[in-house]
Amino acid sequence: MLLSLPSNLRIFVARAAVDMRKSFDGLSLMVQHQFHREAFTGDLFAFFNRQRDRVKLLQWDGNGFWLFAKRLERGAFARWPDDDGDSACVAIDRARLVMLLEGVDMKSVRLRSRFATSVRIGDSSGEAHRSRQAQ
Repeated sequence: MLLSLPSNLRIFVARAAVDMRKSFDGLSLMVQHQFHREAFTGDLFAFFNRQRDRVKLLQWDGNGFWLFAKRLERGAFARWPDDDGDSACVAIDRARLVMLLEGVDMKSVRLRSRFATSVRIGDSSGEAHRSRQAQ
């Protein structure tokens, strides 16, 4: 299945293993109490089990929660390179989420230096400009 994710979507991955028996309510409570984030913003939250062979994605769409789940028949999802951080979750972009779900080893991935991670057109003063990372 292919997920179509908008470019402005914020994605958060849980660092710690999660009990996969949790569903909509349990995962949304984790988002609020452990991540210190609001579950009703439309952000996407990813949770993995201890064996890293299952993943659940939780997202609010304005009417209710979507919960996507996947169980691998063989192998495991890679750990996020900085899984030993202090916060309960790590923010990633959609390209990295797709690579993570497709089994790409994130430790060996390097984005090209001219790859723009954000482009902003227009600011609060009304002047049009573009903001890019160093090229």
